[in-house]
Amino acid sequence: MDPVAALEEIAFLLERDRASAFKSKAFRRAADVIRPLGADEVAARIADGRLQRTRGIGDTTFTVIAQAADGAVPAYLAELRTRTGLSPSGTPTGLRAELRGDLHSHTDWSDGTTSLETMARAAEALGLEYLAVTDHSPSLRVANGLSGERLIAQQGVIDEVQATVGGIRLLHGIEVDILLDGALDQTAELLGRLDLVVASVHSKLRTDAPEMTKRMLRAIADPHTNVLGHCTGRLVEGSRGTRPQSTFDAHAVFEACAEHGVAVEINSRPERQDPPDELIGLALEAGCLFSIDSDAHAPGHLTFLELGAARAAANGVPAERIVTTWPVERLLEWSRDRNG
Repeated sequence: MDPVAALEEIAFLLERDRASAFKSKAFRRAADVIRPLGADEVAARIADGRLQRTRGIGDTTFTVIAQAADGAVPAYLAELRTRTGLSPSGTPTGLRAELRGDLHSHTDWSDGTTSLETMARAAEALGLEYLAVTDHSPSLRVANGLSGERLIAQQGVIDEVQATVGGIRLLHGIEVDILLDGALDQTAELLGRLDLVVASVHSKLRTDAPEMTKRMLRAIADPHTNVLGHCTGRLVEGSRGTRPQSTFDAHAVFEACAEHGVAVEINSRPERQDPPDELIGLALEAGCLFSIDSDAHAPGHLTFLELGAARAAANGVPAERIVTTWPVERLLEWSRDRNG
């Protein structure tokens, strides 16, 4: 097994398991140390002891590198795969194997933990064909939301990273706040430049049902909205505690999504599991499209897609109704038809 790939997968799985960021960074740092070295050089440095004395290589990372260089799946990686519910080979199965992309991810431009390039390379390593970079919009100051100027500047960085990461298509998107009156938290001109828009409610989640419904319906009707993100805003576990789901007229909201061709996001984060199963059923009955997304804030969070795919399959969502199973050109035809 390639030692760099083994180290990076361990970092992914630790992040997916929501372990200490220090642990995942140690494995990613070790991968950066050996990345420039060829296989023969790594083997030579293992044999003569130089690698174990190299700064950035600890006892555990050295063992992983040595086992991978010897042709084995490192024991630490095999144990992590089993613990996180993956097959021993780490190969996706079922509906997860049909997912081609992810339309909701964050970088250190807003509240993600790593660079755009690191996220792109992680998605490429996981076999995704496309990844939408959807950092937050200006009103979400706590998440360092992007001003219009920063959003424009980010496109240049995406173009630069795309030139160096050839195995995956990067899409420029945004997770735009749905404001209290249902307007989207960015100008129509800037939203029209993007490949994809995820619209989400992040504030005043306890608004009464009629007002929340009106707010969501206006956002869904906006021609720039492609995906309705984590529609209930609930939290069911995790370090932020729990939060009940918002109340709204689900029939009206999902009928509007179906009418306007807006996909309902199946948010894969374990603390969200949003929408709840009964709402997935209602959206399915309404004729909605779906988007299975990771809402990743770190590279390892991209593996949450397996959790979202499992929930979609359990609720009988057919693959053809999931936009993230579509080839990128079909996906862009759909998204651009909405945002003009």
